[in-house]
Amino acid sequence: MTTSQALKHIVQPLLDIYDPGEALSIASIVMEDAFGVKPSQISSQIKLDKEQLVRLDSIIQRLLAHEPVQYVMGEAAFYGYRFKVTPAVLIPRQETEESVHWALETCKQFPEIHSVLDIGTGSGCIPVSIKKRRPDLDVHALDVSAEALEVARENAQRLKADVQFYEVNILDKKAWSPLPKFDLIVSNPPYVTQDERPILPKNVIDFEPHLALFAGGNDAQRFVKKIAEFGKTHLNPGGWLFLETNEFYVPISAQILEKHGYVQVETRQDLNGRDRMICGRRPF
Repeated sequence: MTTSQALKHIVQPLLDIYDPGEALSIASIVMEDAFGVKPSQISSQIKLDKEQLVRLDSIIQRLLAHEPVQYVMGEAAFYGYRFKVTPAVLIPRQETEESVHWALETCKQFPEIHSVLDIGTGSGCIPVSIKKRRPDLDVHALDVSAEALEVARENAQRLKADVQFYEVNILDKKAWSPLPKFDLIVSNPPYVTQDERPILPKNVIDFEPHLALFAGGNDAQRFVKKIAEFGKTHLNPGGWLFLETNEFYVPISAQILEKHGYVQVETRQDLNGRDRMICGRRPF
């Protein structure tokens, strides 16, 4: 089987569960990550050997069970880097790259920013990417999941990024006191409610960690409220708070930040024109 035939071999069965564009994207990821065949090489008619064909069929079966291609491959691309991912962590999304870019943009604009904390770090994609782009910053990250932190630490080690990690439940105020203060806090916290559970895609609800998806009960802003409160004691005066959420919760998140005394509250849209990101500043 040639590379072009292999691509079609992946795409065809996936059309039963994905639209054509997504099926082709998944197939291209498989060809490159599993067999080292880049999109520009697909038409070169390279032949896959028997061992590769066995692996190809195994991959297709996992994909047909709705398992995300990133978990099948064990890696995900994010902000120009490759991150290990397991079912213990959320798969990094393109929208979160935009949050990282906004935070880095702010760090460049305000040189007095020296320390950064990521809350709910998962794979570590946010703090590691920030540290890679700004090695001068003192970067920290926390998560409640020991399994997630294991993945995050491995990613930091693989990418040679000096990030300090903490196992902390941000919802537990008693756990806050040992943490230092920061100039910038960023978070992509859980915000899915139980009522929204039935509308989640099968590849998300069946495979991605519920601890990182669900806010708990039907209060989608549970983590936003707690992080905003945390920022009042653990952001230095003039420090920045960046949050990511879905388009329906951004206005409510803005109100929460303002209620907690944050100023210069601003929202931004993602590349698809959806309200996704919000930031606020702790007053001096």
